Amino acid sequence: MIHYGTEGSDPECDENVNVLSNEVWDEVYGEHDYKSKFFTYDTKDKAYQTFYENAIREVGKRKQTHDFILPFWGWGVKPICDAHEKDMLVVEPGIGYSGGSWCQFRIFESYSLMHAYMGLKKVNTSNIMNWYEIVIPNYFDLNDFEYSDKKEDYMLFLGRVYNGKGVNIAIEMCEKLGVKLKVAGQLGDGYGHWKDGNVPDNVEYVGYADETMRKNLMKGAKAFICPSTYAEPFGGVQVEAMLSGTPVISTDWGAFTEVNVEGKTGYRCRTMGDFVRAGKKCLNGEIKYQDCRDHGEKYSLENIAPKYEKYFQDVKNVYGKKGWYEEYE
Repeated sequence: MIHYGTEGSDPECDENVNVLSNEVWDEVYGEHDYKSKFFTYDTKDKAYQTFYENAIREVGKRKQTHDFILPFWGWGVKPICDAHEKDMLVVEPGIGYSGGSWCQFRIFESYSLMHAYMGLKKVNTSNIMNWYEIVIPNYFDLNDFEYSDKKEDYMLFLGRVYNGKGVNIAIEMCEKLGVKLKVAGQLGDGYGHWKDGNVPDNVEYVGYADETMRKNLMKGAKAFICPSTYAEPFGGVQVEAMLSGTPVISTDWGAFTEVNVEGKTGYRCRTMGDFVRAGKKCLNGEIKYQDCRDHGEKYSLENIAPKYEKYFQDVKNVYGKKGWYEEYE
């Protein structure tokens, strides 16, 4: 496994290839504080163009026929894949965005997103599905989270702080419940004034949460609120909360319908009445914290890795003797 990335990256791999220096990164993005502001990027800027040029060259030095190339940033690294697609197998993993996917071999984060990509035309009985479009959910290192059944008197919102993620719903819900809401994340449109301490009375804004703070916030919350107003492709924070033994209160669409089990790991809501009712149940301890942890562990690295191994072998078999008909022992 070879990783092509920016200087300072330290992934687990056989070889780590630096294709973008800190000097160029700082020149382009150095003044942008990603811990308090939304991410910014432009695939036409110097950082991306340098990344493309160097990665195309370095991949070319190392590749062998039918090696896999995995564009984890989808269309954001498409030029690299385009340069090598004739003799490499391009598999796009972890598709969790609303547009830009182009590969023949695609791995979606949820069935919700996969079906959205397919659209209504695939419901027509004359259309054939792509056998090599698959769903493999996101994966988590259990060591990054700490289970606890000792909860404190607050609920938690952690993510990009803007109405698309439903922070306004979480605020109103907790106000009606008379419970503190701790909020962590980057401030988006309409919430910039929070950095000056101008937050609602029932809200404690803690800013950027590093790994340690995230672990402590999640394990101590009575409930984790993620009321995204759009169809979440996966919503990894819900699994992170479950691994901490914390119930999830979410909306009732997107990947929440696959991951957040109603009445077991939390509640899915469609009205403010639903949210308040769910909050009361969580405050009363009606969700078993151990059930949350047990369900979250289904998404561990150890449980998800074999799904990737199987899929990679299936794709490899396309170029073998039996292809789709290949059997396993």
